[in-house]
Amino acid sequence: MIDGYGLARSALFRIGGGDAEAAHEWTLRRLAAVSRNRVALAALRARYGVTAPRRVFGVEFPNPVGLAAGMDKNGVALPAWPALGFGFVEVGTVTAHAQPGNPRPRLFRLRDSEAVINRMGFNNAGAAALAARLAALGPLASGRTPVPLGISLGKSKITPLDEAVDDYLASYKALSGHGDYFAVNVSSPNTPGLRSLQDRDQLDAILSALVGEKPILVKIAPDLTEPAIAEVLEVCLARGAAGVIATNTTLGRDGLAAADAPRAAEAGGLSGRPLTERARSVVSFVHRQTGGALPVIGVGGLLDPDDAARMFDAGAALVQLYTGFIYRGPALVRAIARQCRAAPSR
Repeated sequence: MIDGYGLARSALFRIGGGDAEAAHEWTLRRLAAVSRNRVALAALRARYGVTAPRRVFGVEFPNPVGLAAGMDKNGVALPAWPALGFGFVEVGTVTAHAQPGNPRPRLFRLRDSEAVINRMGFNNAGAAALAARLAALGPLASGRTPVPLGISLGKSKITPLDEAVDDYLASYKALSGHGDYFAVNVSSPNTPGLRSLQDRDQLDAILSALVGEKPILVKIAPDLTEPAIAEVLEVCLARGAAGVIATNTTLGRDGLAAADAPRAAEAGGLSGRPLTERARSVVSFVHRQTGGALPVIGVGGLLDPDDAARMFDAGAALVQLYTGFIYRGPALVRAIARQCRAAPSR
């Protein structure tokens, strides 16, 4: 276990009688408190901070390891994430309308598989609330180094699919002054009909409304076929998208350990180790298909530095962690960033 995180993980996994969302909320509350403590932030930066700069889609990143959307949806602990070593942070997914998400329980650990199933359903306080929090906080930084903030945008559940463009645009307008880049999430499996927005005409309409002022990226599902991904890429290139995030969670259940079979029946998206190879394959396809013209943020199943190295070798310009952070802790962030510093040409 990297950096002796195993004991801390065991304690965290017992919170709330083993309820994963209770542990998640407990952790966010503690990190929110840390975010208000300059001494604690400095101590974390000294332990986990690594500089390995990258410039991608016109944005300067102090290192290429980011926090994926979903971990801090409402941005309640933003100063803590750069202190834990992340070179960028993506908040959300946020929607134009505040919404509670799906009924609990909706977050499940599959420990033997080093995986998570979630059906959160874009639970968040809404774009206006996030904009107010970000305005009060100001720009993110690690010490004196600016840290980019990405904002993941999703469709509100109450908004009909034929009004999706206006819904995304409302969130974007509320938050455009606060994000360094924006991710269009059209690939979560937990909002009914959302993945249909990856289709050519729907995605074209969304991007035509959003592309212009800030870098706009599209987050795609790992369950798309290569011809479907190619169609998404055609739209992204035609409309001037800045890049692609590959991938979101999967509806598949391949690669689970036998002990986790009872959890496989839970509805929702699967992340973690079972997604490692598929996510890397999608990143490789995007890189080849576009000739590197669309930068890729690789995410999915990164649980050790070698996973990240293979993702960079497949063509990723940046990577993000979610499930890997849950299972391996902040030392994984540091280890990947150090690896990037040692091999800057990767």
